[in-house]
Amino acid sequence: MSLDRMVLAFAGIMTLLSVVLTVYVSQYFLWFTAFIGANLLQSAFTGFCPAAMIFRKFGVKPGKAF
Repeated sequence: MSLDRMVLAFAGIMTLLSVVLTVYVSQYFLWFTAFIGANLLQSAFTGFCPAAMIFRKFGVKPGKAF
């Protein structure tokens, strides 16, 4: 799996996890969902993605998402 697809999958998993936590634990987990969305938005404009940096250190090879 390429780095781009890994980041997309990770963002999707974290978003779904935050929704489940909101429903079953506390509505304050909506802040987690908002943080994920804000991070995705800023990475679209700046190109800076902490998750991509971490995955790169684990040896995930870069590639094209589509």
